[in-house]
Amino acid sequence: MLHDRVLVRTDIPEGERRSTGGIVIPATAAVGRRLAWAEVVAVGQSVRTVEPGDRVLYDPEDRAEVEVRGVAYVLMRERDLHAVAAERLEGSDDSTGLYL
Repeated sequence: MLHDRVLVRTDIPEGERRSTGGIVIPATAAVGRRLAWAEVVAVGQSVRTVEPGDRVLYDPEDRAEVEVRGVAYVLMRERDLHAVAAERLEGSDDSTGLYL
């Protein structure tokens, strides 16, 4: 990875989803602008706020997809991340583990 780039693997494949009530929502259903969670796989040398293994919140519409060894990843800049959730940040007393 170069510079401020972050490589993430999405949590949920695109397609059919289920609501919390168990209703199946087809992939063709129009959904408002939603952010998505993903796991950081690799980071460039200039990335300061995330590490591999962290979960990040990002806009799935602003992404560049890449396939490596049959696995789909999303490549983005660090500045395109909206939040970071990491277990390593939960150790301090005043930390929620989620940074926006």
